Amino acid sequence: MIRLNLKQKLLGFLLLGTAGFCIADEVRPAYLQITDVSANTLMPTYEVLWKQPVVENRRLPIAPVFQPSCELEPLGPPSITANALVQRWLAPCPLEQGSVRIDGLTTSLTDVMLRVVASDGNHENFILRPADPSLDLSADNAESVSYLVIGIEHLVFGLDHVLFVIGLVLFIRAPLMLLKTITAFTIAHSITLALSIFELVSLPQGPVEAVIALSIVFLARELAQEEQQRSALTRSQPWVMAFAFGLLHGLGFAGALNDIGLPEDAVALSLLLFNVGIELGQIIIIIMFLLIARVWHVMTQRFHYTEAHLYTGVAFAMGVLASYWTIDRTLILL
Repeated sequence: MIRLNLKQKLLGFLLLGTAGFCIADEVRPAYLQITDVSANTLMPTYEVLWKQPVVENRRLPIAPVFQPSCELEPLGPPSITANALVQRWLAPCPLEQGSVRIDGLTTSLTDVMLRVVASDGNHENFILRPADPSLDLSADNAESVSYLVIGIEHLVFGLDHVLFVIGLVLFIRAPLMLLKTITAFTIAHSITLALSIFELVSLPQGPVEAVIALSIVFLARELAQEEQQRSALTRSQPWVMAFAFGLLHGLGFAGALNDIGLPEDAVALSLLLFNVGIELGQIIIIIMFLLIARVWHVMTQRFHYTEAHLYTGVAFAMGVLASYWTIDRTLILL
């Protein structure tokens, strides 16, 4: 039975309160593609594809807005996927001479990937952010390495993935075993991410997200136990546990890419950039947490706290949050 003293409970509630303002995986990128199809018409004409994220059965209140003189003509009714509302329009006007703005973006936490495809097939990729929700399409804009940035942001701002990585750092003390375990987690989610994108493996995103939350509950429970009470597998071969759960997390990462789609002419490169972004995000999280742990170590010398208080407090916060996510995501499925 796990018993928490007052200090550990207070620390856990503090960490829980800090993280409680965040929703796991709420940062789902939207996708806007503007394709010049004027070669098939007698006047400037563009096809507009808009993928609007749906998070926990709620559509994010954002929408693309072009110049008022351009009236978009719907190309069929909207379609709904597991995680996005998809709309297509025809724009019989020169969009490249105006600007595009994303209404509602300034009050959200998501980004919008913008892909502009010229009539000759050349393209440019941009990212519209809450701090800068508009873009002048007629200006000479610098191209952004968008899939790399989206990969970093999906890891750093996906709280469930962050907690799992932090849990691994706390769970393993030996640097060599930690490196081995993080590597196993990386290889595993890279495998299922690629298999999912190339449609060799396909699972509904809802159950995957629920099991990902359950994996954090398991890790939090193991972390809260005394070392001799942990399961034999996680004590002796934690990289096996990380590999198994990494396969699940890879399917979760694939959900973000499936929301926005990958350019057909650059699937491999975009997938590589997204995966590299995830790895960079993991490194950022590990470095930040180690710095926090170092600050905590200094504080313990003054306020008589120990590393055990930090570990148990984090495990408590992880377990409560992940349990809530597991129940919430399961209820959504039902």
